[in-house]
Amino acid sequence: MPPAQIRLGPWTDADLALLRRVNTPEMKKHVGGPETEEQLLHRHRRYLDFAPSGLGRMYRIVLLPEGEAVGTVGYGTRTWEGETVHEMGWNVLPGHQGRGIAAAAARAAVEAARREAAHRHLHAFPSVDNPASNAVCAKAGFTLLGRTDFEFPPGRFMVSNNWRVDLHS
Repeated sequence: MPPAQIRLGPWTDADLALLRRVNTPEMKKHVGGPETEEQLLHRHRRYLDFAPSGLGRMYRIVLLPEGEAVGTVGYGTRTWEGETVHEMGWNVLPGHQGRGIAAAAARAAVEAARREAAHRHLHAFPSVDNPASNAVCAKAGFTLLGRTDFEFPPGRFMVSNNWRVDLHS
């Protein structure tokens, strides 16, 4: 099967419906489970504010040529080990997984971050128990720095792999 063709679309108010579609027990099993409606609305508002505030970017993943939104990818700002960095995450809807969409979207978002991001390093922290997301990191050009205890969501620690891209190289 040829690699999936995608484009990244900027996050808009209409993408709340997509955010709800990825907020399922299956999709969120490695990150503490689904969020409440209040948490989801807060996340959506934060995503809308990423670009205007300069804190990051959030995108919907659009499958081509159909034009169907099949997932999310983006990065936000956080403090990690005393440094201000960007952290990337992604979701691809179950019916579209296993086709290289997440890796293509992560590569495209890394390239966008190289042009737009305010900080030098972009990290991803997938659970060590999530082989698919760890494979996406490798395919998207991240370097594995090792394992770490990572807090996500707040109050929940998990053993994660710490992957990083140097946006200046």
